[in-house]
Amino acid sequence: MDECAFLVQNECSRLALLQNRVLVALRHRDFVKPDGKLFFGEIEMPPAPTPQPQPAKLPIEGVKNLVAVASGKGGVGKTTVAVNLALALKRLGASVGLLDADVYGPNVPIMLGTDEQPQALSERQILPVEAQGVKLISMGLLNPGDKPMIWRGPMLHSVMQQFLRSVMWGELDYLIVDLPPGTGDVQLSLIQMVPVTGAVLVTTPSTVALADVRKAIEMFRQVNVDILGIVENMSFFNCPHCQGKIDVFGQGEGRRIAEAYGVPLLGEIEIDPRIRIGGDTGKPVALLGENSPEAKSIYAMARAVASRLAEKPAAARGSVVQID
Repeated sequence: MDECAFLVQNECSRLALLQNRVLVALRHRDFVKPDGKLFFGEIEMPPAPTPQPQPAKLPIEGVKNLVAVASGKGGVGKTTVAVNLALALKRLGASVGLLDADVYGPNVPIMLGTDEQPQALSERQILPVEAQGVKLISMGLLNPGDKPMIWRGPMLHSVMQQFLRSVMWGELDYLIVDLPPGTGDVQLSLIQMVPVTGAVLVTTPSTVALADVRKAIEMFRQVNVDILGIVENMSFFNCPHCQGKIDVFGQGEGRRIAEAYGVPLLGEIEIDPRIRIGGDTGKPVALLGENSPEAKSIYAMARAVASRLAEKPAAARGSVVQID
């Protein structure tokens, strides 16, 4: 017998011995009949462990509404929407904070034109930066420059805990949380730590973006977070020459997916170079006011978000915030 055949035979013998031992053990527990056939009758199982109560998710003191701005994928303008939403709500008379939870790509400080670092009063007390009248915390203020954040889940959870619990937000009508793209660790940490009043989902009309926003909708629904609605960003382009409306990424898909899931379409924000320039220069278009042509869709979206929050029960959203 050659070496290969010997090894195969030896392995088969070992498997047969193991199988015999398993059958003997099962027969001892009455899982196997005398003829060797398995028996799946009534089996006395040990009592199930008592479920442990989940820790209560305490709201952030002074914050009336915590709004998550999310997207299924990157590149849809989620941070642009979050920044302009915060500024528009502020201009409409509300007190607003902005938490940049996109730890790997914290671009909010650039869009708000600040590099001021937050002050630590103690290990558990951090003063947020104020930019354009909005209270701000961002990893981009704590780790400026091009140094990447190479962190795993536990560290991300710790950062979210600090941003939510240690930052002295004060009295806020709205705390806008700019989440990273996808459905990962940061999203789960936020949902586990605090009661989220609702989520605003940002997409473009393209089929690829819509495929991912569906996953985001399902994720928030599985964890019982209310979907305030969908914002279709880069919805269309107004040609400055012919004044025609050009659908660069498609048409009406944001409205269709909103109808399919039974949630409102909160707004359709056009492709406008002035919106991009505003973000790049630290002067978002929402600062121009509601009557500015390039900011009209931003303010319409902000009013729709405020209206949705006002409809929620008081227990879920805190005090009523009046927008004139």
